[in-house]
Amino acid sequence: MTATTRNGYATGRLTVHSDPAKLTAVTRALRGAGRKVVLIPTMGALHEGHRELIRHARRMPGAVVPVVSIFVNPLQFGAGEDLERYPRPLEADLDACREEGVELVLTPGVEHMYPPGSEIRVGAGALGAELEGAVRPGHFDGVLTVVAKLFHIVGPDAAVFGEKDYQQLTLVRRMVRDLDFGIGIVGVPTVREDDGLALSSRNVYLDPEQRVRAGVLSRALAAGAGVSARGHDAVLTAARTALDGVPGIELDYLELRGADLGPAPESGEARLLVAARFGRTRLIDNVPVAL
Repeated sequence: MTATTRNGYATGRLTVHSDPAKLTAVTRALRGAGRKVVLIPTMGALHEGHRELIRHARRMPGAVVPVVSIFVNPLQFGAGEDLERYPRPLEADLDACREEGVELVLTPGVEHMYPPGSEIRVGAGALGAELEGAVRPGHFDGVLTVVAKLFHIVGPDAAVFGEKDYQQLTLVRRMVRDLDFGIGIVGVPTVREDDGLALSSRNVYLDPEQRVRAGVLSRALAAGAGVSARGHDAVLTAARTALDGVPGIELDYLELRGADLGPAPESGEARLLVAARFGRTRLIDNVPVAL
């Protein structure tokens, strides 16, 4: 049995909106009725990691309505990156949302998010030019711009992000703090395949041999975290030794940072991050480290 509202929401049934204004009207009405709106921003190609984000949102206390956005954001792709070949299995994504009990999905077009004449962008600051930002200039400006727009469209009480994209999570938290969005940002631990490889929409690009080799990323991070009591140098040496033992990997960076991605402390919570290429496919991963 479903109860349908006049503005396009049905309890227990998936409703898809491509027009952001219509979605805004629905979420405003839900919040006015005492419901808690939680946004899960995605670029589609949903996998088990995305499903865990949805499940986490549904487990949050209160009368929660998860809203999944599916939008391949062109602003976060640089020249020569995989915008055109990025997977877009919309029907499979909507099936996954139905299976996870999602009732609202936003699928805007580029013309909705960036209409002609749209010029203003969010700047990611100094951290946005480090790590991923050093390899992908402007990437995080594009990420924060689309996330800010989604926050305004959906008006969520909270938003859920995966820790696999830890720099993105950190920058979103900074944007919310610095620009006074008043939205709770929730990080969910990385979901991994049986060999430890972090789930990613880009894993499908790996050929069988590359897929086997890619498992070294999580092994290297685990090796580093496993010797954290011995200090910074030991962590990085252990991780790098694991990576050096595998052919066909092009390392972009391996860094130990603080939990806020500032300099790593002498003791306390830190983060070990890695990015590497296997052929044309670039993967990232990270783990918490207790120094």
